[in-house]
Amino acid sequence: MQRQELKQKKIAVLMGGLSAEREVSLRTGQAISQALKRCGYQVCDIDAGRDLPQQLQRAGIEVAFIALHGRYGEDGTVQGVLEMAGIPYTGSGVLASSLAMDKVATKKMLCYHGIATPDFAVIRPGQFRQDALPDYPLVVKPAREGSTIGISIAHNEQELTAGLDEAFRHDDLVLVEKFVAGAEVTVGVLDGQPLPVIQVVPKGGFYDYQAKYTPGQTEYLLPAPLPQSLYKALQNAAVQVFEAIGCRGAARVDFMVADTAFYCLEVNTIPGMTETSLLPKAAGAAGMTFDELVERILKGAALGK
Repeated sequence: MQRQELKQKKIAVLMGGLSAEREVSLRTGQAISQALKRCGYQVCDIDAGRDLPQQLQRAGIEVAFIALHGRYGEDGTVQGVLEMAGIPYTGSGVLASSLAMDKVATKKMLCYHGIATPDFAVIRPGQFRQDALPDYPLVVKPAREGSTIGISIAHNEQELTAGLDEAFRHDDLVLVEKFVAGAEVTVGVLDGQPLPVIQVVPKGGFYDYQAKYTPGQTEYLLPAPLPQSLYKALQNAAVQVFEAIGCRGAARVDFMVADTAFYCLEVNTIPGMTETSLLPKAAGAAGMTFDELVERILKGAALGK
């Protein structure tokens, strides 16, 4: 949509929600809401509970900026509600959102497109088989959670058992993948174009929930200090993943780099927009202010796909 057209519409920033990432979503949503207000838009903040359809109707919402993370926000469910209501929204559509939120579905899509990803196994309750797993160390994670919630690294059977117990607390589908030692990097993609690559260096050695959202716990190298050919290959791969999943608007693709090889870990279709978030950092390195980034994402609001 054009800027002038959007200025005439009532825009909801959907935040909070029902997932385990509620608090981060509230921070993301408030930052987005303030940016839109600074840019002169008519903004209504909505905490997306189960009464979301009624809230949208009462407020007369015409466009939705989705600032929700995790289940019931990033997984295609809210996108479906907005499709039914005929309200254009930011970010990826129902199918791409659902695919990206499900790490198992993402893995299968990556494999289908020939995009390198760590070896993995899928475990459901009562279906554990040690011989089906890659060799230790292993990363254990719920298949449909974000922000590293419920994730652990297992170096032996005892740690694996504990990791599975924790992961099953959050989901009944668990992904176990081969741990790749190396540099963790992330590549933002905005409207199909790659942003500068960021290398993530957590002080504790593991980029967990605390490292993500506690200022000072992680160092961000921007641009990532990688050979130019590898840097460009990561950007190209991020765009390939973005297109393979069918993403729209802004997304972030995470990789592990080991020597000259790299492996795709996952796709985030609603990247965080807090003071420690990676997408705004990358956009800033590309010469875009936070307000410009938010407005750019808003302009991509649409139905379908």
